Amino acid sequence: MTDSVDDLAAENRALRERMAWMLEQAERNHDIMMRHQAFDLEIVGAGSFPELIGSIFSTLPVISELDSVTLSLVDEGDDIRTVMERLGVDFAAYPDLLFVAGTSQLGLDSEPKPLLGAYDAQRDGLRFPRAEPPLQSVAIVPLLRNRRVIGTLNLGSADPTRFTPSLGTDFVEHMASIIAICLENVISNEMLKYIGLTDSLTGVYNRRYLDRRLLEEIARARRQSYDLSFMYIDIDHFKRINDTLGHQGGDQVLREVASRIKGELRLSDALARFGGEEFVVLLIDADLDSAAFVAERIRAGIATAMIDLEGGVKVSITGSIGVACLSGAEGGGDVAADVAARELISHADEALYQAKAGGRNRVIRYATH
Repeated sequence: MTDSVDDLAAENRALRERMAWMLEQAERNHDIMMRHQAFDLEIVGAGSFPELIGSIFSTLPVISELDSVTLSLVDEGDDIRTVMERLGVDFAAYPDLLFVAGTSQLGLDSEPKPLLGAYDAQRDGLRFPRAEPPLQSVAIVPLLRNRRVIGTLNLGSADPTRFTPSLGTDFVEHMASIIAICLENVISNEMLKYIGLTDSLTGVYNRRYLDRRLLEEIARARRQSYDLSFMYIDIDHFKRINDTLGHQGGDQVLREVASRIKGELRLSDALARFGGEEFVVLLIDADLDSAAFVAERIRAGIATAMIDLEGGVKVSITGSIGVACLSGAEGGGDVAADVAARELISHADEALYQAKAGGRNRVIRYATH
């Protein structure tokens, strides 16, 4: 009788322990589910590419208790990277964001499904360039949009049992699908933003972008006390080109001039087309002498070599340039940034008028009267 009572007590203890373990697991799973739901809401609400990428890399490793999370994105022709850089994204801040030229570089099977298993340095090394501590198991999850692979979500763990081929993939596939939707949406929005800030003919920025950028740079120049210079560039006798060669020939000239101007600038400078045959350049941390030197190089670059047009036609053109400077030493605290911006543009425009009135094909600096 005593033995049966002891057996029953032991069975009850084992049952209570089993129930406690199951309750603990249920609470843990609920906590994980709630954290991932919050993560889904966080990335769905991301308003920009940096915000989305930042959330993925800062939040996902924590809530999923992972040692490494990276993203591989397909970027044929470097379109995504180029546009994001032009919009000011600093990719040095996202070392776990990787770009590949095509889907063949993702290492997926012909039927894209999650790949789970032991970490293989030869296969997975490029996907996890900064893994620390050493990874033992990984999950490579395709990012799919309308059956098209746009990249992979790469998850790494130092626990060899975390990802195994027998593990169910529903959860990671759901997470990857949410991330894929958010990536496609935010990239599309950024592309539209970029299109709205660029000139469709020449590919350089438009006035909308330049006006916004100028205000930002004036505020920054005042804080850091450096000079900003501004150029107004006009192609001489452009109406004759259109009248003689037609608008198609004129468009070719505009594209070539934009390319020649851009070739003389630094990455930090900004080139925009203001409309017609007018271009402007914003030079960061450049005084009037430096800007005039660059302007002279641009003038020579436009005038020196003839432009080859379709049909074997060659055309020689020149440009007139007005240059003005906003000195960082002036501070400008009493003048609103938008007023200072209008004055800077107006001064460069006045110098351009003097260059054209003085015979064209020359650089004139704005001088205070």
